[in-house]
Amino acid sequence: MSQHDFTSLSLKSGLCDNLSSLGYRQMTPVQAQALPRILAGVDLIAQAKTGSGKTVAFGLGLLEKLNVKQFRVQSLVLCPTRELADQVARELRKLARGVHNVKILTLCGGMPFGPQIGSLEHGAHIIVGTPGRVEEHLRKGYLKLDALTMLVLDEADRMLEMGFQATLDAIVEKMPKARQTLLFSATYPDEIRAIAKRVMQQPEVLQLKEQHSKSTISQHFFRVKDNAERPEAVARLLLEHRPDSTVVFCNTRRDTEELASALREYQLNVIALHGELDQRARDQALVCFANKSVSVLVATDVAARGLDIAELDMVINYHIARDAEVHTHRIGRTGRAGAKGMACSLFGDREMQKIERLKDYGGIDIVAAELPNKVVLNAPSYQPPMSCLQLDSGKKQKIRPGDILGALTREDGIDGSEVGKIHIFDNFAYVAVRRRAADQALRTLSAGKLKGRSVRARKIR
Repeated sequence: MSQHDFTSLSLKSGLCDNLSSLGYRQMTPVQAQALPRILAGVDLIAQAKTGSGKTVAFGLGLLEKLNVKQFRVQSLVLCPTRELADQVARELRKLARGVHNVKILTLCGGMPFGPQIGSLEHGAHIIVGTPGRVEEHLRKGYLKLDALTMLVLDEADRMLEMGFQATLDAIVEKMPKARQTLLFSATYPDEIRAIAKRVMQQPEVLQLKEQHSKSTISQHFFRVKDNAERPEAVARLLLEHRPDSTVVFCNTRRDTEELASALREYQLNVIALHGELDQRARDQALVCFANKSVSVLVATDVAARGLDIAELDMVINYHIARDAEVHTHRIGRTGRAGAKGMACSLFGDREMQKIERLKDYGGIDIVAAELPNKVVLNAPSYQPPMSCLQLDSGKKQKIRPGDILGALTREDGIDGSEVGKIHIFDNFAYVAVRRRAADQALRTLSAGKLKGRSVRARKIR
């Protein structure tokens, strides 16, 4: 038995059996190094890149220590964004299938407050949430943490960047001092050390500075004369390589809006994602990008946290990231699970200091490459492979993915192979279909019924 096998750990039989059924056998480096420490009960600061398997690491730790018979909140996982909280909760529920009657509840901003109060009254073992909403429930007395044994701060660097330090302090004041605290972060700035000193007891530090494999991610750097050249440079890269899924990282919200607007002038299919979008617009943007009905997502680092995109063809850095670790984190979103990915970074004369830091941090030789020829700007634009349809029914109408698939593939409908991802929210749902089948799918949904009732559907443009 390898020391990197999950079976080498002393886990409950239900957890082990479930891991086997999920196909989880070999631990990732962060899991192999973090899990023994977590199970031993120590406070831990773990620095690891996105996609390293940290959710499974802390998820197994808190599920192993959970006393299901004690129906009180025993673990709290705090995340910077609702999207990441939802992603973490999904993974925890998947891991918890082998443990009887585990109740996991999400508490996030942007969602109705009343139903969350009702859910809290029914009780939960594990809370996953965003700091603002968790603190509000604590302050108003709906959430009690007196039985808490484990606190997890996931992507703590982003929580601090988003200004949650005072909120985190207020939450920590309401929980027992005798607890285990785990802090996961993609970067390790001084602010992390400062908060660790306040909320943790003699933490061990685990830093996995994994460099991305050159065989899976090809990095390219392009010099631009000034900021005015940047939008066209991005358009040239996109029109040359024509990737199905690209994230363009900007350092500011203003840049995201201005770049998205500029790229639309080149007839590119693009959407901007930043902190000023309301929750519904944010959900729709993420859904359309995840289901490949939008090709280009222009986002800030904070807004892009929690993106659950398995296959990302390209990452473009509109400006070089302020921190070398953030650069590594950005490009690590492509080339996952052995797939090929491309990372392109634009830089100007004022960014040479950042370039030097990248050279030192990554041990890479950076040579400016030639941008694609301007002639590509005259080529016809390209469209994403899927179209997205929105339906006016969701969870509250008892709609399930199988209902939508069945409605689309009935007689005179479309083939099941034309249907992509389905996302269901409380009162509406989204389904991706192949672009060539979108009009037929819309006619099929509009002419038929879903769960015995007529459904309104529209194409998201």
